[in-house]
Amino acid sequence: MKHFALIGAAGYIAPRHMKAIKETGHHLAIGYDTNDSVGIIDSISPQSEFFTEFERFQEHAWQLKRDPETALDYVAVCSPNHLHHAHIAAGLRLGCDVICEKPLVPSPALLDELALVERETGQRVYNILQLRHHQAILDLKRKVEQEPHDDKHEVELTYITSRGKWYMESWKGDPRKSFGVATNIGVHFFDMLHFIFGDLQKNVLHYASDTKAAGYLEYEKARVPWFLSIDAKDLPESVKGKQPTYRSITVDGDEIEFSGGFTDLHTISYQEILAGRGYGIEDARHCIETVDTIRSARPQAPEEGEAHPFLNRGI
Repeated sequence: MKHFALIGAAGYIAPRHMKAIKETGHHLAIGYDTNDSVGIIDSISPQSEFFTEFERFQEHAWQLKRDPETALDYVAVCSPNHLHHAHIAAGLRLGCDVICEKPLVPSPALLDELALVERETGQRVYNILQLRHHQAILDLKRKVEQEPHDDKHEVELTYITSRGKWYMESWKGDPRKSFGVATNIGVHFFDMLHFIFGDLQKNVLHYASDTKAAGYLEYEKARVPWFLSIDAKDLPESVKGKQPTYRSITVDGDEIEFSGGFTDLHTISYQEILAGRGYGIEDARHCIETVDTIRSARPQAPEEGEAHPFLNRGI
């Protein structure tokens, strides 16, 4: 049985990590968050220690380290994006491997810094890239790899996940902490596109605001206009009033259905990491480079055939 600590235990995604730890047969020893709204722990691991001050959390972890029977093996990081680097480094220096939510860090330079800390400590960093484990995505990747020709697919990515006024008041609405909407809600889709269609060859930003972004990506085997939004007004009329989220990926006009099967992907990710097959720093580099470029780019007018259809809807 491995011993885990969880940083960011009050966050939205933290329960999936708690569930994954439990379902893989391991022990959540400590939770930490500055927010104490963590009652979900009672239904998953009620005996876990919990701290709201990082200093107390870290000191308890050092005390556990004195005994090989209680020493932490892994630190899971679910904290706000801008804290990932510091929390990952702290976990590595505690002598633990670290499992972190995406985005791992905001820039390639910080990936290099984490690689240095890996070498200094002899520990490993793993990124949760759960779409790489989704069966529909794996089936599409296999299909693309088996094709005999080099023609590029026409792909369209649309993701609208409605958020209320709270979003802009939280760390997620602060680009200094979330690194913007394209990074916060788009990074795992950009990783998925690279995973399926190969290396990125072109990256153009067409529109960016606090609540939405759009652009064009061209990969070895795909041309991809993309649109991401947290604004409910962007939902297609067919789903308005029925559902708060619209997720669509089409390949050559055919919809790729992958709306289901998400709840177990963190557990699968943990199983792969624990078996030594997790995705590390270099696996995350491509999508980090993609969002880093998008954040620093100036929007420009789309070239013919590169605009996402939602750009013409009054943005």
